[in-house]
Amino acid sequence: MKVTLIGAGSRQFAGTIVRDLLLSQPIADKGLEIVLMDIAAEPLAEMESYACGVIERLGHRAILSSTTDLDDAVRGADFIVAAIEVNRYHYWSQDFTIPRTYGFKQVYGENGGPGGLFHALRQFGPLLEIARSIEKNAPEAYFLNFSNPEHKVCEAISRLTNVKVVGLCHGYFAGAGQISQLLDIPLENLELSAAGINHFQWFQTIRDRRTGEDLYPRLREIEREANWVSDWHEIGLSRILLRRFGLWPSPSANHIGEYLSWADDYVPAQLQYFHDPADGSPWAGGAQSPEWHYHIGLVDTERGFHSPRTDETLMSLEASLDERPLESSEELAIPIIEWIGCGVERDLPAVNVPNRGAIPGLPDEMVVEVPAKVVDGELVPLQMEPLPEGIFAMVRLQGSIHKLLVEAYVEESKQKLLQAILLDPVVDNHNRAVAMLDEFLERQKDALPPLH
Repeated sequence: MKVTLIGAGSRQFAGTIVRDLLLSQPIADKGLEIVLMDIAAEPLAEMESYACGVIERLGHRAILSSTTDLDDAVRGADFIVAAIEVNRYHYWSQDFTIPRTYGFKQVYGENGGPGGLFHALRQFGPLLEIARSIEKNAPEAYFLNFSNPEHKVCEAISRLTNVKVVGLCHGYFAGAGQISQLLDIPLENLELSAAGINHFQWFQTIRDRRTGEDLYPRLREIEREANWVSDWHEIGLSRILLRRFGLWPSPSANHIGEYLSWADDYVPAQLQYFHDPADGSPWAGGAQSPEWHYHIGLVDTERGFHSPRTDETLMSLEASLDERPLESSEELAIPIIEWIGCGVERDLPAVNVPNRGAIPGLPDEMVVEVPAKVVDGELVPLQMEPLPEGIFAMVRLQGSIHKLLVEAYVEESKQKLLQAILLDPVVDNHNRAVAMLDEFLERQKDALPPLH
C-alpha cells in the first residue's frame, strides 16, 4: 500500500500521520510504502529523518522516500493525505482583522465569515493542483484532506475534479468530549451521531451505549444547573445554542461563532490578533504579523514582558518531534485507510463529503460533515435524520455561499465573490463590504486567483 503525505514539512501534521501509519498493525500486515512530499526541502529532510527513526524504533518494514515533485509523489498512490497552508499566520491575521476593521463582528475567520472565504480562495489553487495530479497519476486513490477551510476546499475539489476527496477534522471529538464531561460519562459509553458542516456540526443522537437511554433530557437538565461561567470561552455559545435550537453543536465557540451574526456576544475575540492601529498597518514594510491567540481563555497574561510570542512558542513545540510519544492520535485518516485498504471495519463519525441525500433537504453537491461507512471498498455517508428547521436554515445558507465561492473561482468573478460575502450572516452593510473586498484583493493579490 502506497500512502503519500503532502505538506510533509509540517512537524505537527506529518509527524502525527507518520506515527499513526506506522503504529497500525493492519497497514503493516498489508505492506506499507510512505512517500513524503513538500515544496520546502529543509523541513522535508527533517521529517524524513524523523520517520526513519520511528521505523527503526518500531522494527517496521515500511519503505520510505521523499520528494519535492508532486507528480512523482502521487503516482500510483492508494491514499494521498494532505495538509497545506501558505504563510499561515500572516494571512490568517488579515482574515481575522480586516473584516473587523470594517465593522463586521467576525469572531475567527478561518472556516466561516468573510475571512474564511478568502482563506478558501487562497487554498483552492494549490489543492486543485494536487487533485489534478491525482486525477492524472492515481485516479482510483482517495484524497484525505486536512487543509482548511474543509467544507469549502472539498466542495471545490469534488465539483471541479473526479477525485474521491474526503475532508477530515477532529472537531467532532471536541464536541463529543464536552458532552462526555457534562454528563460525567466516559466517551466510550456514549453513542453519538452528528450532522452539519465542518465546525458547525450538530449532535442528533446522544445515548448511553450500555442501556440505550436517550441522554438529551439529562444533558439539558445538567446544562441548566451548571455554573454559567465554567469553561465559558469554550462552551458558553454551545450552551445558548442548545437552549435556543435544541441540539448540542461542535466543536467550540470561536469556530461555531464564525457562522452566526450574534456570536460576538459570546466570544471575546479582541485578543485574537491584537495590534495598535495607531502604529500603522501590521503587515506593511515586512513587519511581523500580530501575535496569534487561539482564544482568550488560553492567553498567558502573566508571562514576562520579554517572553516569546505565542506563535513562536507553538512552532517551538512543533519542533520537538523526538519527544513525542509513539501513540496513535484520534485522527480519522488511518481508520479510513484500514477499512478501505485492509477491510478492517472502523468507526467513522465525521467525514466531509458531498451530501448525496445524507442530510435531507440539502443539495447533493454540498459538502457536509456526517458519519460514514465503507461499502464495496467505497466510502459512503450515512443517512441522517432531518435537521430542525432553525439549524437547517443556518446550514443551508452556507451551502449557497460555498457554491457561489466555487463559481467565483472558476469564472474569475469578483461579482460572484461579492454575492457570497453579502450572504454571510456577519456582513450587514453593502458599502463596507465592497471596501473590505477591495482591501483583501489588494493585500492578498500574490496569493489569490485573479478576479475581475
